[in-house]
Amino acid sequence: MLVVPLSSLPIAPAEFRANALHWAARFQYCAYYEPNDLPYPRGAFSRLLAVSNTPVQAPAALSELRLWLQQPTQAPRCGILSYELKNQIEALNSEHSSGLSFPDIHFFEPEIRLIWHTDSIEIHGPGGILDEILAASVPSNAAASVPQMRARMPKAAYLAAVESIREDILNGEVYELNLCQEFYAEHVTIEPVQTFLQLNSASPTPFAGFYKWQDQYLLCASPERFLRQQHDVLISQPIKGTIRRGLTPEQDEELRHQLRHNEKEQAENLMIVDLVRNDLARVAVTGSVQVPELFGLYSFRHVWQMVSTVQAQRRPDCDLVDTLRATFPMGSMTGAPKIRAMQLIEQYEHSGRGLYSGSLGVIWPSGDFDFNVVIRSLQFNAATGYLSFQVGSAITYDSVPEQEYDECLLKAKAMLEVLGATVV
Repeated sequence: MLVVPLSSLPIAPAEFRANALHWAARFQYCAYYEPNDLPYPRGAFSRLLAVSNTPVQAPAALSELRLWLQQPTQAPRCGILSYELKNQIEALNSEHSSGLSFPDIHFFEPEIRLIWHTDSIEIHGPGGILDEILAASVPSNAAASVPQMRARMPKAAYLAAVESIREDILNGEVYELNLCQEFYAEHVTIEPVQTFLQLNSASPTPFAGFYKWQDQYLLCASPERFLRQQHDVLISQPIKGTIRRGLTPEQDEELRHQLRHNEKEQAENLMIVDLVRNDLARVAVTGSVQVPELFGLYSFRHVWQMVSTVQAQRRPDCDLVDTLRATFPMGSMTGAPKIRAMQLIEQYEHSGRGLYSGSLGVIWPSGDFDFNVVIRSLQFNAATGYLSFQVGSAITYDSVPEQEYDECLLKAKAMLEVLGATVV
């Protein structure tokens, strides 16, 4: 292991991180976790870069993940969970096609890893890595140019779906449903690392990340934590409730006030908090499930978000796989009750979610872990030129279809700006 003081680097820390990611993207498997030095309750991601070229006997099922994690290691395990992993947990299916082909689950153990601390970087791997990173070729800062992103679900179809879901709610099928839609482009060329860096600059978030699986890329600017374990304490922080930022401090404060006192947004948040409490109770010590913060308001570059924190003490007989079976996919991206919501999602949406509504995470050698919610993210298949992002909103009986559609476009704003794209 080599410990490098940040003060000794010949380039600025942000420039070094950009060089490191360009260097890392040459590997078959690459995972990068970026907290953007943002304050966040219970902390943001730990900054980590991990790579490997070794073909891995990656777990393709949760049962295989359990066996794989039983093998001792000194390295973190880095990986992704697709939304479609739900079909291994419940009696569900996914019929919609996708231009992407990420596996349902993928983890790898890095050959080389960089771990950032406050004043230094640990480099684990063979000698010469620091010099390779400093010498890495970095493309020009030319912005991605993808003039148009096509809607997989036409606006009229989205509005009609919202009305149908309101009828489902009236009929007692669900209380709330997260309806998502895909925007995509075909046969395009983008530089994945540069596009991620531009997205991260346009929309810095505490759970951002970059993941490469062969020719496919996740460029993630997520503000939301799915699940973290510290020692035996589980923490989930669902987001429900969104409003745009103001153009002046006075307008910004007024919008924050509107979100805080919006009964519909509070109801959405509370329903998901109750769902998360019930999910965690399945693996928690009896009586340990708590809600330390309800309806917390946190500002991001483009939006205010309503965030609640739910925590529980994990039972000693439950491991990560048990915890995922109890909690995945996250309730903030499905609705309540969860299984019926996922069945209706399959009915109303027009494309497979893939990694969207899934998770990017890291499992540390101690057994602690941290997983985000894959939202505000681009997915790119470099082999075919297929580029995609999805956005959604929580539908309740009080939802106004046009307002829900506008919320989707608000969440898409940073991605569209980075791509220089409009929606058609």
